[in-house]
This record gives sequence, structure tokens and C-alpha cells, in this order.
Amino acid sequence: MSDKTFIEFFAGIGLMHAGLVGSGWRCAYANDIDPKKYQMYRDRFGDAGYYHIGDVWETDEVVERIEQAPLLATASFPCVDLSLAGKRSGLSGDESGTFYGFAAALRGLKEKGRQPKVVLIENVMGFLTANKGRDFQAACQELADLGYWIDAFSVDAKHFVPQSRPRIFILGCLQEALPDGHSLKPDDAVGVADSEWRRRIDAQDGIRPKSVRAALLGMNLPTGLFCQDVKDLPPVKTNLRDVIDVDAGEWWEPEQVKKHWNEMSAGHQNVLSELKRQDDFSVGGMYRRVRNGESRTEIRTDGIAGCLRTPRGGSSRQMVFVAGKGQLKMRWMSPVEYARLQGASDFPISVGVNQALFGFGDAVCVPAIEWIARHCLEPIYHTLALRETRKESIQADLFASTPA
Repeated sequence: MSDKTFIEFFAGIGLMHAGLVGSGWRCAYANDIDPKKYQMYRDRFGDAGYYHIGDVWETDEVVERIEQAPLLATASFPCVDLSLAGKRSGLSGDESGTFYGFAAALRGLKEKGRQPKVVLIENVMGFLTANKGRDFQAACQELADLGYWIDAFSVDAKHFVPQSRPRIFILGCLQEALPDGHSLKPDDAVGVADSEWRRRIDAQDGIRPKSVRAALLGMNLPTGLFCQDVKDLPPVKTNLRDVIDVDAGEWWEPEQVKKHWNEMSAGHQNVLSELKRQDDFSVGGMYRRVRNGESRTEIRTDGIAGCLRTPRGGSSRQMVFVAGKGQLKMRWMSPVEYARLQGASDFPISVGVNQALFGFGDAVCVPAIEWIARHCLEPIYHTLALRETRKESIQADLFASTPA
């Protein structure tokens, strides 16, 4: 039976790992270029000899370290050149272009007979629209050229934790790993409109919104596109108050509170004034935006935090406010709260504040990965296991019927 082994590219602090282990997956190799991220990874998983601190473009060295064919390869490659808040240079950018380093490693593994049967790619939703959608199609084409059939879907962390973090996932399967019960996109345009594949992607609009469906419909690959019948996402979480330490933390002095108050619009000031008069405390997120060269502070009061990002600049670090009973308090969000918002509340934190915020802000949401493992990867694994069992049974029958 196929081993539940996976190799993890752009592993960071290991939250993809944390999301997969609960379903019985075992990491055989992890790669990241940042030694500081490995420091946090080691705090969580212990000394990991399989963690390779090195450049993904060093293809020969990467391939040499992967001694057996894993079942799954994951890649959460940098989003800097794909993000709406980033450079938007796409896969031609220095950082997001490392996707091709990952693809080169897959090609090297294929040449050695150690190709993963399944791949899982994660990135920001801007991946869909970068270079007018050409980058997303190019990535899918690259995987298809390696023999993978393609599916794509989006999952927002807000269905598991009170953080808005929509992400696009590409799932690729070699033909032998296509799960039972899947639907394939027909080759002809006429057949697509009335196909089971089209009905499925339209029905699953929770994970395949219009933007994802449009990208899939506009794609023709040398392999093809498939679709699983996936369970609906759970309801949205709006319990930010449960994540924030209301009575703890380094709350700002009145001067700093006033500074951020003065950076708010009149509408946001009115909302906070009303919350301050309430008999109970309300908790919300705060963000600094630069608009037309002017710094502005904005609030969010729907019980959901905005998407955590790396603290590359002052506008990237999240703040919180607590208002009620005549009080208004503000402060920076803590590393522990970042960990909770990524579904990693048990993650030990021994590094400095900025390093911790960078690690969590650059990671995946653990329960979102757990959901994908259960509802997308597990059917693939069981299909492979069943096929291997049948193959072994047939071989045993043939051996038993062979005359002595």
C-alpha cells in the first residue's frame, strides 16, 4: 500500500506539515531557504534531519535528498509578485518565480523514477489574475506537462478561524491517482456545457467561486481537468474576541491611541464612539493603509481579523482595539494571537516578536489544510490503496493458479 509520505517545499515554520500529520501523513523532506523559519519549525517538530535549508533552484541537490518516491508534494511558494498588495510581476518575479524551481525538482524526480503521484500548490487569490490569468494557466500547464491532471479550488481560513485568508489551491494527480467518483472536463467546448464536470464545479461555488470557474473553463491542458465531489465548507467563524487577550498585552499610551484615532475617517470614529458607550466590550481589528501618500487607520468590526501578513512595513502589522464600558484600548496584535489565527495555538514561540510575526504571516492556516487533507487528499489515498490491494489480489490469484 502507498505510504502517506509527503515532501514540503517552501516549508517555512511547518504549518502545512501541522495540517497534514493529523491525517496520518509523514514528512520525508522539507525545503526552505530561510534558516530563521527552520528555527521555529524545530521548536514545533524537534530536530528534523529531513529539513533542507537551501535554494529550491539547486535541483540536483534537492532531488538527491529525496531518496524514495513520496505520494504527495506540497508547495506554498512566495506570493510577493502575485499579491494585489505586491509587485504584480507574477511568475517572472524573482520570488514567485521560484514556482519553476519547484517544477524543476518535480521533473528531476520524474527522471529518477521518484515522481510524486499528487501535488498540492497554495497561493494568494491574486495568482488567478496575475498577468491577466496567464501565470495561473502557465503553472497548470507546467504541471500538466509533467503528467498531472488538474483541479483548483479556493478555501478561506475564516471558515475555521476568525481570519479572512482566502487562498487558491491547485491539486494535481497523475492518472493512476485520480480518485474514484471524479468527473473529467470534456475535450470539446459543446460537451463541457452539459457535462457532469461543469455541473459539479457550478454546484460547488463555495470552493469554486466565479473567478476559479472562469479560470478552469478557459484552460485546455495536455492531460485534462478533473473535479471531486467535495463537502461544503463549515460556517464562517466570527469569534475574534475568543482569540484576543482582552486583559493582557502592551496596551498603548493615550498619545498613541489619539494618533491612530486622528488617522481614522469620521465614520470609523463614530463606530468606535458608539462601541465605547456599550455595556460590554467589543473586539476588532485595526489596519494602517497608505492612501494618496497619507497614512490612514481603518477598523473592522465583524468579528473577523484581516489577512495576516509578514511585517515588512508598518502597514502590514495588525492591531486590535477593545471598546466598551467607557473605555477604548489599542495595541499591536501579539505573536500568540497570530498563532491562534492560523489555527496553531499550541505552537511554541521562543523567537523574537518580528521573527514570529513573519513566520506566522507567511504560513498557511492549519485547520484549512486539515480540511483539504480529509476531503480532497484522503479520497485519493484510499483510491490508490484500493487499487493496489486489487492488484496484489489479482497477482496472488495468478500465482496460486500457476501449475507447480
